[in-house]
Amino acid sequence: MNDQLSEYVRKQFPSMEREVNSYPCAYLDGPGGYQVPESVIEVVRDYFINMNANEGHQFETAERTSTMIQNARLIFGDFFHCGWDEVVFGANMTTLNFALAQTLMRELTAGDRVLITEIDHEANRGPWLQLHDRGIVVDEVALDIDACSLDMGDLEEKLSKRPKVVAINYASNGVGTISDVEKIVHMSHEVGAYTVVDAVHYAAHGPIDVKELDTDFLICSAYKFFGPHIGVLYAKKEVLDRLSPLNLRTQQQYPPFMMETGTLHHEGIAGAAAAVEFIADMGQRFGTEFKAQTGRLKGSRRNQIRAGLMAFEKYEQPLTAYLIGAITNHVPGATLYGPPEGHPRTSTVSFTLDGYTPDQVARYLGSRGLFVWGGHFYAIRLVERLGLLDRGGLIRIGIAPYNTKEELDRLIASLKDGDSLKRFTASMG
Repeated sequence: MNDQLSEYVRKQFPSMEREVNSYPCAYLDGPGGYQVPESVIEVVRDYFINMNANEGHQFETAERTSTMIQNARLIFGDFFHCGWDEVVFGANMTTLNFALAQTLMRELTAGDRVLITEIDHEANRGPWLQLHDRGIVVDEVALDIDACSLDMGDLEEKLSKRPKVVAINYASNGVGTISDVEKIVHMSHEVGAYTVVDAVHYAAHGPIDVKELDTDFLICSAYKFFGPHIGVLYAKKEVLDRLSPLNLRTQQQYPPFMMETGTLHHEGIAGAAAAVEFIADMGQRFGTEFKAQTGRLKGSRRNQIRAGLMAFEKYEQPLTAYLIGAITNHVPGATLYGPPEGHPRTSTVSFTLDGYTPDQVARYLGSRGLFVWGGHFYAIRLVERLGLLDRGGLIRIGIAPYNTKEELDRLIASLKDGDSLKRFTASMG
């Protein structure tokens, strides 16, 4: 079944045909953004041909655009397990989070506390750190460096100071660690805090259930799971309804529209919805073994989405273990960074290589058609705490459903080829 999934999935992506320097491209850069299937590309193209108007309902294309956006809200309602009126679209996760921070700022007074973490992407740190200027105290949950996970004891101690907002990470885009978000949300609500979950990295790696998590807000980016570059925010209706976002008098002043300023990225919304439909289709085709966990697949897009994500993870996790073992046993000078064996993690594997910067290694691999990232990936505080910021950060590999064991073998062979790496680095000057 796993081989069938990989074979079928790869056929859906036109970019799989590309080559670099006569090498087939291996897109191992998934944590920075997934490739896009033909079905999503076609939906975006269709939007421009058959809709491409602003909302307003005074003529056909405007009406079709409004219908498309409403349908996209319903689709993301199934993705998050929420109501359509709890789905907010925006330019990207960072922009949405800045708007959310400024909205919640209006509920705070000087001296109030906000709690962030050292493992988060800067997009779930920066908007809250900037509240310092308004007299808000911003605390950080410490990173357990050895486990590359949150220090839960430190979290409990920081929560005792009764923060008004807790901004946390579902999964680390730097090292792949999955946090116990449901527990953290529960602990945060016990002290009366709003909770904001960054699910950008996690969203491609497991089903999201905001009802189960009970979080107030959760943000993700569609381009991390087969879609265009657009951000999507879940906002609990009863919470958003009592807030006062910064907006225009011409906006509808009720959820979810009160958080959406200006004209939306219509073609991006169309593509984002199609990306979720792609996941649902994979669930129908390859998720039947998960029916005991998801319930019936026929007629339930929510269950299909869950099954699709579960099928992806079942495919990716053995490859992740294989890659970790191969780097550990066959790449001299490599040091892995991530959660210990048995701790929940995504299919993201990060490491350093003695004698080379991450940028040098990533450029070398890229010249062989092996696309990986080197740097801090905007998880700059995490990389700083690991003591790697001055050394250029981490080399990061991400395994997606379209990646294969053969691609990983190419990667390992290239890393083992020390002479070629040395020559390439020397040629960089």
